[in-house]
Amino acid sequence: MPENRAYLEKDEAENLVRAGFDAAEKDRSGSFMQADDTLLFQKAFHEDIEVMGIDEALRRVPDAPAYYGKAFAALGREYPRETKGGYYIRIKAGKTVLVPVQACLYLKKADFKQKVHNLIIAEPGSKVYIITGCTAHQASREAYHLGISEFFVGKGAYVNFTMIHSWTKDVSVEPKSIALVEDDGVFVSNYICLDPVKHIAMYPTAVLGERSTAHFSSLMVAHDGSTQDIGSRVVLKGRSSSAEIVSRAVSLGGTVIARGHLKAEAPDTKAHLECRGLIVHEQGVIHAIPELETGFREVDMSHEAAIGRISKEEIEYLCARGVSKERAQSLIIRGFVDTNILSLPELLKKEIDRLADQTLTSGF
Repeated sequence: MPENRAYLEKDEAENLVRAGFDAAEKDRSGSFMQADDTLLFQKAFHEDIEVMGIDEALRRVPDAPAYYGKAFAALGREYPRETKGGYYIRIKAGKTVLVPVQACLYLKKADFKQKVHNLIIAEPGSKVYIITGCTAHQASREAYHLGISEFFVGKGAYVNFTMIHSWTKDVSVEPKSIALVEDDGVFVSNYICLDPVKHIAMYPTAVLGERSTAHFSSLMVAHDGSTQDIGSRVVLKGRSSSAEIVSRAVSLGGTVIARGHLKAEAPDTKAHLECRGLIVHEQGVIHAIPELETGFREVDMSHEAAIGRISKEEIEYLCARGVSKERAQSLIIRGFVDTNILSLPELLKKEIDRLADQTLTSGF
């Protein structure tokens, strides 16, 4: 088992913390870390899960090759084949692992193009929480990250996946992911990006079986010079399936394109899309693009979108109580970026709240 922690320097610990990675592994059931194209370590602390590099999984796990590319093939989509590394996480049938599995994909070299392919398999009746942190060293100028992820949620299984992006201002990022959710399955996707980044483009898709559920939620802060084109798509293919897409976007001078697409391909389905944006600096841009699509009458689909600014009255109220204008603005932004929209276990919620407090109440 690779164990190459020496590749990381002491001053990189803060980067990992900001990406939700617990180096002590105290409250984790497994760990995986890859820096650039080097696998640093992989561990499983729970007998009911498997955690390893994708290359090892394709060699050792008999059915792993059958899953590789299967989700993209199901939608008739192509995916980049020239990848190196990535993680393989599997939870055994009928088993529940409440302590999160963690994975970290790290950019360290300048101009490096990191291209990974991940497989996450939740066998029927299983339950798992996963937190993935993606981050970059300050030296990784003009670097690029491509993350291909395929999720397979078996019948009656539950997957709660949280992705935290903590990049630098000149890194470009392009995640591509598809989740296939079988009957009675649940797929929860939480996305957080609070730090500067040059460009992000992502549009994950979930395909639902009968009585299955998908919930996508995202918290985004676009700093000056950043462009975040972020959305989610759910295809309600099975009868009585349901979906929800919820996003909060703040522009501090950057551009946010918040997309959402709900497509009902079966009757008796329910779906809701909600997007709220807050423009703090005048040069900021938020573009909300909600889409609802169906050919059936027996569906319940809705959407709401709102974009606004911090009111003068809110600032004056806090300033009258001895809070500086900059601090007041930070507190209001923190309140808007409400982590309660994320479907998190209490352990992870505390970590995300602490991260958001440190980032958003320190002033901009």
